[in-house]
Amino acid sequence: MTAARSGPYFCGIDAAMDVVSGKWKALILWELENHGVRRFAELRRGLPGVSEKMLTQHLREMEQDGLVHREVYREVPPRVEYRLTEDGEALNAALGPLGAWGTERISRIGATKVAVPGT
Repeated sequence: MTAARSGPYFCGIDAAMDVVSGKWKALILWELENHGVRRFAELRRGLPGVSEKMLTQHLREMEQDGLVHREVYREVPPRVEYRLTEDGEALNAALGPLGAWGTERISRIGATKVAVPGT
């Protein structure tokens, strides 16, 4: 595993946004929090619209940043599973109030909340 990014940062928000930037990272955290250990195809199904390339890129960055653990099982066919690390769980908890704010905003502006398959 390569070293996590290490700044320099202006403040804590800057450091947090560094690891959660990108459209899909917060949603990957959400998917793993809600469903636990997931295989790549399960993650992709749970995140409609994400491309294989983008999911792979974000998972690699999140593994590098210590948010996600990737477990490779030496079997045929190969099996790879992803789960949150303690840091990933802590970041998810920190994002909870932001998600609550977003849910209130959806109601306030009358936006449509899209149902995700399998939830």
